[in-house]
Amino acid sequence: MRSRWSPPRPDVVLRLVVRTFSEVCLTAGTLIVLFVAYVLLWTGVKADRAMEGERDRLRDRWAAAAAADRPPPDAAAQAPPTAAAPPQQAAEPPPRPRTAGQAFAEMYVPRFGPDWSKPVLEGTDPGVLKKGLGHYAGTAGPGEAGNFAVAGHRRTYGDPFKDVPELRPGDEVIVRDATRRYTYTVRAAPLRTLPTEVAVVDPVPARSPFTTPGSYLTLTTCDPEWGHSHRLVVWAELTGTGPAAPG
Repeated sequence: MRSRWSPPRPDVVLRLVVRTFSEVCLTAGTLIVLFVAYVLLWTGVKADRAMEGERDRLRDRWAAAAAADRPPPDAAAQAPPTAAAPPQQAAEPPPRPRTAGQAFAEMYVPRFGPDWSKPVLEGTDPGVLKKGLGHYAGTAGPGEAGNFAVAGHRRTYGDPFKDVPELRPGDEVIVRDATRRYTYTVRAAPLRTLPTEVAVVDPVPARSPFTTPGSYLTLTTCDPEWGHSHRLVVWAELTGTGPAAPG
């Protein structure tokens, strides 16, 4: 005798729907937690390692170049005496073209702590900013006339510019390259701008305290802290130079 089919009771269907929905929510919540942990923790670990590697390789290149330029200790003793020549002003070598993604300077901001130092790489592509601070191509270099403009992540990928809102007028930003150290002094508190306001990195930056040509530094990062709808911009002015010291 054929049995008659009867639909499941409404309470059974309801329990099945609730259980399925709960399992989907639990799975989605787990994935979200894992993604947040990846963004907040693992990208920071990877970026810190990448920045330290770039900085160490940069210092090694500088040390190797300095050693190659240093004459042998006994070179002066072996050289034959010559008549004294009038002193001449050494010509400043022309700046070398920078390769995109290559580290060429190191930045230190005392306000950010005694251990804060980051490599500055050429370019501002996303891949570059995962390994350090990025130099806006076409802007001035360290110590040069014009505007040395640098970008960095505020959050994720090592949070290099997390504390940019803490900068105040009078704070120092120190940049060094292979041979020189440049001290810039912050002249205004961070300003919130739109990403379309690209004139903030002009040679005489728009909306800055500066109205005439000079040697300036511009730092940019995202705002709000976990967003990118705006930018925070800090301007500084070159106030000192000197020979670079190791470390």
